[in-house]
Amino acid sequence: MKKKNEKEKISRNALCPCGSGKKYKRCCLNKESSAQSSDLRYEKRPRIQIKTTDQIDGIRRAGRLVIETLDLVEPHIQPGITTDAINTLVYDFTIKNGATPAPLNYKGFPKSVCVSINEVICHGIPSERTFKDGDIVNVDVTSILDGYYADASKTLFVGTPGADAKKIVDVSRQCLARGIKVVKPGNTVGDIGFAIQSYAEGKGCSVVRQFVGHGVGIDFHEPPQIPHYGTPGSGVRLVPGMIFTIEPMINLGTRELVILKDGWTAVTKDKSLSAQFEQTLLVTENGVESLTPYPL
Repeated sequence: MKKKNEKEKISRNALCPCGSGKKYKRCCLNKESSAQSSDLRYEKRPRIQIKTTDQIDGIRRAGRLVIETLDLVEPHIQPGITTDAINTLVYDFTIKNGATPAPLNYKGFPKSVCVSINEVICHGIPSERTFKDGDIVNVDVTSILDGYYADASKTLFVGTPGADAKKIVDVSRQCLARGIKVVKPGNTVGDIGFAIQSYAEGKGCSVVRQFVGHGVGIDFHEPPQIPHYGTPGSGVRLVPGMIFTIEPMINLGTRELVILKDGWTAVTKDKSLSAQFEQTLLVTENGVESLTPYPL
């Protein structure tokens, strides 16, 4: 919850951090803060929730479980292992730790984790499909622990990767790192998107636009949306207490995609490789903290 002395640090003539495009003195300067932290909203549209200290601690705990889950899964990304075996690992470990896998039954999604191979951009449904040497595999984990959500993913190699696999995974990893680097109070959602898009396209890759990052923590998907493309200085301005994911989906070929008949699985239209890395991020007073940290 922002206090009055925190608000006064913003210049009266600066653009209002709510993203309205108006000067601070003509927008939010005189609005009273809510006495109820859990109901505090950053802006009416799209009603971004600024997290309290207790909420941040809860999301951080959920984030630790997400990373522990990814660490458990990683050694099992081997030739001959089925994607359904990964689903079982995630489900059992999550339940054992007193949490719930957020994807399970979410809007009809039938499994506990998304496992996306090669040309699958996202939302791969675990099945009897087996990993093969040279595949790349994105494992996307979201856990609900004590009512709090955290979300992260990695793209991993199966066996020995080829040159194209190495390239797309490296570009995707760097896209997340560059997106995180610009997260700090006063910067905008457009700054994040521009950092990612300019790097990916500079490497001859493309950025998926139909799927974006999102607020997270109290619910699975919250405002704001975080596109992985954009214009510097545009969009919602970042303030301390915002929590959201950055999860760029980067294609080796064009950015066009197709949704399969299952209604979930998104694949590259040209069948090129796609990779993704994702972390849940907190805007702090001085910059950013990953609540699902792993090396990039």
